[in-house]
Amino acid sequence: MAFSTYYAIQAYVVLALLSGAVAVYAAGGWLPPLLGAATALIVYPFAWYLIHRYILHSRMLYKSAWTAATWKRIHFDHHQDPHRLEVLFGALWTTLPTIAAVTLPAGWLIGGIAGAAAAFSAGLITTCVYEFGHCIQHLNYKPRAEFLKRMKRLHLLHHFHNENGNYGIVSFGPDRLFRTCYDSVRETPRSATVFNLGYDRAKAASYPWVADLTGSLPLDRPPAAYEAEAGQVAESEFQVFRGQARK
Repeated sequence: MAFSTYYAIQAYVVLALLSGAVAVYAAGGWLPPLLGAATALIVYPFAWYLIHRYILHSRMLYKSAWTAATWKRIHFDHHQDPHRLEVLFGALWTTLPTIAAVTLPAGWLIGGIAGAAAAFSAGLITTCVYEFGHCIQHLNYKPRAEFLKRMKRLHLLHHFHNENGNYGIVSFGPDRLFRTCYDSVRETPRSATVFNLGYDRAKAASYPWVADLTGSLPLDRPPAAYEAEAGQVAESEFQVFRGQARK
């Protein structure tokens, strides 16, 4: 229900159907759209890996007032509380331009308009698959299939042990290729920044925009069962902290 009722998933399905129809209409044969779709399927895991590793985990985005809100929405909030449903899925204003930028040029080079439309459609469908896998990994659900169990374990290690590895969601092939895949807590030391991605109190004092938008200081661990009183204390601490920073 969480997956199928989310507005972005519904938009992906509609746009995938429309772009697929454009691919069929524009194609002079089956080869251009098939090659375009195949190219998107090959490129997508590597594009996601590079985006996740070098953009979502970049420590530059919170240092600018122009990009702080975007970074907060696309990744910081998700690492602060990995089970928070409202930031589990991507937002259309961030995902659609990214999917288009990854798939359209590759599809166009392979098969013109038909190839680009087919690649975009394949990218949207692949995004739905990735988001469904993300649901399995973060919601209170225990998969039965062994490959789903392993997929969930690897991703949760990224969130709860060390964020500098296991960047994949469904495919961990690029992680293996670039030597960032780890299978257990024994292989990689625990990261002190796994929940705040390096945006701690010291960074919040120098670059306050994310903290201001959050209305609280960065958390060093997820709020397991955050009581109302704890939230009030955190908000009070933040007000004192920001007052001192302004001085």
